[in-house]
Amino acid sequence: MSLVVVLTALPARLVSVPVSELTPHWPIVVNLLAGSLAGAWLGATWATRMRSSTLYRVLAALLVVIAAALAANHLGTLPSPDLPDVVRVPAGAAAGLAIGIVAALMGVAGGELLIPTIVLLFGVDITVAGSLSLAVSLPTMLVAFARYSRDNSFSVLRSNLGFVTSMTAGSIAGTIVGGLLLGVVSASVLIPLLVLLLVLSAIKVWRH
Repeated sequence: MSLVVVLTALPARLVSVPVSELTPHWPIVVNLLAGSLAGAWLGATWATRMRSSTLYRVLAALLVVIAAALAANHLGTLPSPDLPDVVRVPAGAAAGLAIGIVAALMGVAGGELLIPTIVLLFGVDITVAGSLSLAVSLPTMLVAFARYSRDNSFSVLRSNLGFVTSMTAGSIAGTIVGGLLLGVVSASVLIPLLVLLLVLSAIKVWRH
């Protein structure tokens, strides 16, 4: 479902953020992908081999970390370092590796971590960073998808076809509406709600 969201969100966002604004930043996408592709394969491998109880604890902890990162970025408490390229490039690859692992473990696109990373590490506007994060997420998720498929992990899709179909339809509608509302709904409303949702999700997963 996350893969469907990314596939539909990319063209939806192009209405508000045209390709001409994104192409100058292609080195950022390449830099992050240098780490995230390997991270996705590694994270998916760990997820298929990890005990279910351990995986739930790891996921709960990651949800809390993501909530904290989003809140800190929204409140402006995270520093924005002015790094030379000789430091920024390996830092971007390392960040991509970590994000790829998290995204594959959680089965998500990883935008919650990619957007703050792109904004803070590369100094890109947050609106542009959102579209760049999707460009990183798509190939990263495809790698994780390929790794999971090797262990027959997607048999769950067949047994939950009705749920997956309805959620996918809702996700497509949501990404289209979200792309059209880009810049209309204030981040001061969206971010606190998302942080609350992540914390509540972490509590539920921890108790699973």
